[in-house]
Amino acid sequence: MTPMLDGIKIVAFHHFLMGPLGVQFLADLGADVVAVEQTDGAFQRHWSGAESFVEGESMLFACANRNKRSLALNLRSDEGREIAHRLIAQSHVVIENFRPGVMDRLGLGFEDAKKLRSDIIYASATGYGVDGPYKERAGQDLLLQAISGLAAATGKGEGDARAVGCSAVDHHGAALLANGILAALVRHGRTGQGCRVEATLLGAAIDIQTEAIVAYLNSQHPPKSMRQEEYVSGWLMQAPYGIYPAADGHIALSRVTLAGLAEVLECPELAQIGEHELFSRKGEISRLVAKHTIRFSVAELEERLTSHDFWFAAVNDYGQMARDPQVVAAGHITTIPSAASGQPIRLTTHPIKYDGERPGVRLAPQPLGAQSEEILHELGYSPQQTRTLVESKTVGIGTPLNDAAE
Repeated sequence: MTPMLDGIKIVAFHHFLMGPLGVQFLADLGADVVAVEQTDGAFQRHWSGAESFVEGESMLFACANRNKRSLALNLRSDEGREIAHRLIAQSHVVIENFRPGVMDRLGLGFEDAKKLRSDIIYASATGYGVDGPYKERAGQDLLLQAISGLAAATGKGEGDARAVGCSAVDHHGAALLANGILAALVRHGRTGQGCRVEATLLGAAIDIQTEAIVAYLNSQHPPKSMRQEEYVSGWLMQAPYGIYPAADGHIALSRVTLAGLAEVLECPELAQIGEHELFSRKGEISRLVAKHTIRFSVAELEERLTSHDFWFAAVNDYGQMARDPQVVAAGHITTIPSAASGQPIRLTTHPIKYDGERPGVRLAPQPLGAQSEEILHELGYSPQQTRTLVESKTVGIGTPLNDAAE
């Protein structure tokens, strides 16, 4: 496919997950992304969930850094900042996800960037934004799940609270960050005008719960607790919408009728409950459903539910998900060789198709500083100047590797 963002140059000062993942979305679309890290590497290179590394390569880094070129740079040095200034002057977009004020202190903030390029699109991703009492706080996925009500809404039973089983706020924040930059690029294409784009984890945490929050704030009788009751998924939902135990796994029930479910589960009591009672008696209904789903295997439940044209799904773990025939057919998982070791790494793919195709992996996640020399050459530095910058530890260099996955 023709790269959607071909010709767009982006310089990214990012770390952790929200920033790198949002930038990766744009890199997938063909933007030339230069990812700038300190000379000892950003956090995502040194930590990985579940201590998952492939030959020393962090999976936190691998999941969000494909299709980017790597520049290792000491931004605390005058020479390093000069290199960053040259990069910004030649870029359409600057992206950073540090706490408010960090980039300003480095001389790389929005006002500094505008002096270098008046039509710059400058995107910042922070925890809480540049205003308000929390602006100096650490912004991190779990903390935002707590503050935003997501952990409370995910809790089971009275008094319980728990986090979603993935970094949902980071991921949604990354999508919003990319969305904001794309909107700014559209306006720039029409008017030539730059833009200050600001995304926050707090905004993402609230936005991802829009339906539930609006229902709660406008309810005439808001519940005493937002916790999920029994097996029902979500305080605002009616029974039997939720996840139920089977003899050998779990089944998710979405759109069903109690009369039909009474037949499927051989439970005549369900047929005696009126459809108008699905919310008011949801705890009782869900317990009754669970008492009978556990009598059947997942396969048996799938066969019985299919015969009634109900909406349902077996609950997969990640291994089962990766083998699911629809996931395989749609191409949501790909395998690429690690740029560092050559070992195979399985990654999720770009989530959207364009003209029937998904963007592929042009460049595997790169070793630190793999393109430093190449980028300095593009900025006008001579080989001798580059050697001097490397010897002074202003710039770090690695081995450029260009393994294409597809």
